[in-house]
Parts: sequence; C-alpha cells; structure tokens
Amino acid sequence: MDRVESLGHSVWECKYHVEFVAKCRCKALYVELRPHLEEVFRPLAEQKESRVLEGHLMSDHVHMLLSIPPKYAVSEVVGYIKGESAIRMARTYGERKQNFIGQHFRARGYLVSTVGAR
Repeated sequence: MDRVESLGHSVWECKYHVEFVAKCRCKALYVELRPHLEEVFRPLAEQKESRVLEGHLMSDHVHMLLSIPPKYAVSEVVGYIKGESAIRMARTYGERKQNFIGQHFRARGYLVSTVGAR
C-alpha cells in the first residue's frame, strides 16, 4: 500500500478517501446490490489507471481509498466510477423490482479528502 509510483517524468503517491451515498440513502437497494459492487468498482478504477486500495460498503454509502495518478482530476475519476457503476447496475439489475434507468442511483455529490504524507 505504501508504494511510490512513477509516470514518464514524475514520481507520485496520491491517495484519496472518497465517500458517496445512494439516492435518498436507500438502504434496501444497497443490501441487495452490495455483494456485486466490489466487482464493479475495481475494474472501473483500473480503466482510469487508478486503484481501489481499500473499500467498505456500508448499508447506504461507500467508503473507498483510491490511488489516482496526478494526470487525472479526482472529480473525473470519481464521476466516472459513480456514473459507470450506476449504468452497469441498471443494466444488470434493472429488470428486478427497481428500475434505475431514467432515475438517479447515486446522490449527486461526494466527499473526498487526501490521505496524509508519511
């Protein structure tokens, strides 16, 4: 976890604690989808050259520790993960009781804080 990474002309270690919630803190929704969210979040982060170092799925919100390279804005990566995971959940579970298409699966905002230096 304490790995320093490098790009072409820089060495970096950027970690962010990110939290976001389901729309209206819908607990029943997360109880049903919770087992499937981890297998969705990790590949999405990897598509933006980021990594999910740690994650906790609570009943109505998500905590993640993300390692994001400095060439990407935090808002870009978090927005991508939130949006694409909602689309994937809608495609996979949209035919069940809840239909997410045309609705918001996640609340609009998120919390982000940097993780301190050594």
